[in-house]
Amino acid sequence: MQHRHLNHNGYTLAAIDDIIARGKRQDWAGMRDAALADKTLMAKVLRIARTRESDRFAQRYHFWRSYAEQKLA
Repeated sequence: MQHRHLNHNGYTLAAIDDIIARGKRQDWAGMRDAALADKTLMAKVLRIARTRESDRFAQRYHFWRSYAEQKLA
C-alpha cells in the first residue's frame, strides 16, 4: 500500500496507523501475515489500535486491538 505522506515500505507506527485507517483487505492481510510472523510487529499493531480505544466509532481499531490482544495472549 502506498501510504500518504510516507516514503518507505516498512511497518512503522505511522504505516500501521495508515493501514488500519485506510487499508483495504489486501493491505490488512499483508499486515496480518507479517504480524503473525513477528511478535514485535503485533505489539506495534496493538499499541496503535489502543490509541483509539475510547472512540466507539473507530471499529477498525477495535477490531485490530481485539485481534492483537488475542494473538499476544
